[in-house]
Amino acid sequence: MTALAAFTQDSSQTAAFRPLADAEAVVAPSENVKAVVIGGGTGAPVSIRTLLSMGLETSAVVAMADDGGSTGILRQEADVTPPGDVRKCIAAMAADPTDPLTKAFKYRFAFARNHTLGNLMLSALEDATHSFPEAIAICEDLLCARGHVYPSTLNLVSLVARTRDGRYLEGQAVACHSRTALERVKLRACEPIIPYGPALQAIREADLIVLGPGSLFTSIIPNLLVPGVVDAIRASRGVTLFVCSLADMQGETWGLTAREHVEALMDHGMAGLLDYVLIHSKEPLKPDSLATGLFSAVTGNDPEHTSLSSMTDLEMSGRVRPVRVTYQDVKQLQDEGPVVVTRDLVDPLHPTWHNPVALREAFQGVMRLCRSRQK
Repeated sequence: MTALAAFTQDSSQTAAFRPLADAEAVVAPSENVKAVVIGGGTGAPVSIRTLLSMGLETSAVVAMADDGGSTGILRQEADVTPPGDVRKCIAAMAADPTDPLTKAFKYRFAFARNHTLGNLMLSALEDATHSFPEAIAICEDLLCARGHVYPSTLNLVSLVARTRDGRYLEGQAVACHSRTALERVKLRACEPIIPYGPALQAIREADLIVLGPGSLFTSIIPNLLVPGVVDAIRASRGVTLFVCSLADMQGETWGLTAREHVEALMDHGMAGLLDYVLIHSKEPLKPDSLATGLFSAVTGNDPEHTSLSSMTDLEMSGRVRPVRVTYQDVKQLQDEGPVVVTRDLVDPLHPTWHNPVALREAFQGVMRLCRSRQK
């Protein structure tokens, strides 16, 4: 029997981002282009690292509904602000991912209820300073972070979800592993939910607002449910970009198409506010393309509508499959306002991860489109 390693780290794309370390910045420091990533989980760090490699001044606004794993234990037993998603974003902003302190910050201890050092540090510092934002600032300094991470709210909030077959689920950890796709989510708190002011300011001042990638209903949308966040996006001078996930690995979006991902965002406050949508497509979409194996969002398993000829590299064993998109979906989305950009975005070595180089090129393309529309 193989013993568990005492120290592990969450799966990440640190190595995959190394080619970007030597890439030239797209934006000169004198241009002072500001970007903000709205999300959480493992998705937001992907956009953070990409934007930083381009030379953009990058911030992150992070959801505070997490209640699973190490974060859930700390939240329940220590009554702290959820640290997990903040930790991942701070680590993504670290100046040197190979620095021992940065690596240790991400260590997970199998012998200590699977806590991460970063979570413990943030929680201990919150207790010592009586301020979660100050705890974040200290950790940013320790890791020489190249940007700032802001919680969307400092209130202790929980997530309530309604599934597409009419069930109600309590809690983020339960909702993300729903056996059917979610339809609506809302935040619950014991007191009025107040947005964190610096988070709203970062959004209002941003030239580029990136939502995702990541868990749609449990990492991205919870930020939009905090009063004032959508209003800040509306008041911003910048353009908005939604990066759709590559694949379904959790139940919350099980079977939803890319169009349904975007419509869910619109149903939760983003109607009329999305300028660009970035979607993975292995092949160029054409008007005469056949529908690519759509699935029922309720049942999550419809083999009669699965076309073997439409399988891609994302098709893997277990509960993982690609987020589907068709030419007709793209046309319908563009009729509703946003410009849809489709690219092959898959990392060839990790079929459920974005290829950092391809994602960077796609972000550059969006920025060029923004500048051409402004002329």
